[in-house]
Amino acid sequence: MAILVDADSRICVQGITGRIGQVQARYMQQAGTRIVSGVTPGKGGQEIEDVPVYDSVGQAQAENPADVSVLFVPPPAAEGAATEAIEAGIQLVVLITEGVPVHATMRLRARARAAGARLLGPTTPGIIAPERTKIGIMPAQLFSRGSVGVISRSGTLSYEMGGLLSDAGIGQSAVVGMGADPVVGTDITELLDLFAADPETRVIVLIGEVGGSQEERAARHIATAIDKPVVAYIAGRSVPSGVRMGHAGAIVQGSSGSAEEKIQAFADAGVRTAAHPAEVVDLVRHCLT
Repeated sequence: MAILVDADSRICVQGITGRIGQVQARYMQQAGTRIVSGVTPGKGGQEIEDVPVYDSVGQAQAENPADVSVLFVPPPAAEGAATEAIEAGIQLVVLITEGVPVHATMRLRARARAAGARLLGPTTPGIIAPERTKIGIMPAQLFSRGSVGVISRSGTLSYEMGGLLSDAGIGQSAVVGMGADPVVGTDITELLDLFAADPETRVIVLIGEVGGSQEERAARHIATAIDKPVVAYIAGRSVPSGVRMGHAGAIVQGSSGSAEEKIQAFADAGVRTAAHPAEVVDLVRHCLT
């Protein structure tokens, strides 16, 4: 089994009747994902992509229970929809939505933990266990099954890394987009622990970026708690101080959150950091031999 999800995972799609929700549900099905229900308030009783639609997650759970919910909803609806999923007993809530307020994410994270559930995101592309299932928007054709676990703050860089590894004949056990916001539901250290405990994963790739202190905390955690090889890449080496680059969490203030600071933290923890994405492949191959 991959971390968090596998081929048997049963998925609810919240927002399935919207244009993006419907298209992404189709792509997920094409990747082998078992979508058992969809939810859009006021639109229950129809079918989208042969998936029954319900007015609430509670109704969906009563008839077609799911263990994962993926949310394609606008920012004003995100907190309520995610809370509904948590309260209905969903174990993993994947919040694709961008623009969720920080305090809303903090409340959702607390609710999920109190319920024994897990929140992934917001601003996440989701998670894929290649050739088994995908939850979210990752392009399945770029990934292949294998023994490298990938954690990424950036969605597009996770796609690039999957493609580079797969082209080199190196498959992935799972690829997780943790979310690009300053506060996310599941942080790097938690994902490191999951991959460290996963028997399918031999090497962990960590794709970070400038801004925040997630990578510095990850480096300290790796030094004391992770016994599998870790390869890192930090995006944004040329980012000027005080300029937000694409993601809400990608901003450098002075030296805090800089690429240099993060690379040094990894070096202190004994983690090799690639200078560019393609070099990650060489470092991973070395770890596997």
